[in-house]
Amino acid sequence: MEETLTFITLTLAATLRVATPLVLCAMGGLFSEKSGIIDVGLEGKMLMAAFFAAATASLTGSAWAGVVAAIVAAEALALLHGFACITHRGNQVVSGIALNILAAGLTVVLGTAWFARGGQTPPLGDGERLKPIFFPVAGDNVLVYVALLSVPFTWWLIARTRFGLRLRAVGEMPLAVDAAGVSVAWLRYRAVLLCGLFSGLAGAYLSIAQNAGFSRDMTAGQGFIALAAIIFGKWRPFPAFGACLVFGLLDAVAIRLQGVKVPGVGEVPVQLIQALPYLLTLFLLAGFIGNAVAPKAAGVPYEKEH
Repeated sequence: MEETLTFITLTLAATLRVATPLVLCAMGGLFSEKSGIIDVGLEGKMLMAAFFAAATASLTGSAWAGVVAAIVAAEALALLHGFACITHRGNQVVSGIALNILAAGLTVVLGTAWFARGGQTPPLGDGERLKPIFFPVAGDNVLVYVALLSVPFTWWLIARTRFGLRLRAVGEMPLAVDAAGVSVAWLRYRAVLLCGLFSGLAGAYLSIAQNAGFSRDMTAGQGFIALAAIIFGKWRPFPAFGACLVFGLLDAVAIRLQGVKVPGVGEVPVQLIQALPYLLTLFLLAGFIGNAVAPKAAGVPYEKEH
């Protein structure tokens, strides 16, 4: 009984740790998607943020300098995405994919040039990482609590504020928002900047909290999993949070079941369990989740009528 309780406790703690970057990234993606800007570049923003967080923390010796650098890096990509899709009305999916490719290549090039470690950063010391606050076993650093608070904050901002009302309106009927004298472009830019903020925090968590440095392609598709969580949650914060927890639980179970023998089955193939989050992502993105209707203006460039 005690072993079972310990297993459950450690699995739940691991679930929260693994789900934290997904939650942060999903909440950021919600703002962008609600405004009508499709963002498949979540992966690229998170990856770039993870690199700059670890690189800055290594060079300065400060974890918080790494967090700031992560946010700046993600915001730069967010502005680039906004410039292509909002100002120049480019294809939003193509722009997002371009960001992913840019981040995947640039992080390796800069990492090799700065540290000569094959695209990796040096291992970070204790002072260069975000440390647990209350429960060292659970790994509850400050960004875990930020992720938990981001869910009700996102809900409140979208559902209960004037900004949220306009954001939802611009994602559904941008022409009506423009007719009311509100700038569609400025609203959407603010949405993608909020997306950049949360993506930056997610990337910082990966490299200087959950891990002790940056490694090539360390996001491993988590940006796409966050996007799947948004779709699964039907563009609502709390259901998207639940989906992130499901993904986190699958990863946590994979970690806990390494080397465990199940009666009648034998040792669990860890590779199969590790593939479950990605299989679930494919399942959700294929549309097997009921009627999930995106904002009507999502992916549609808006051109102001004269």
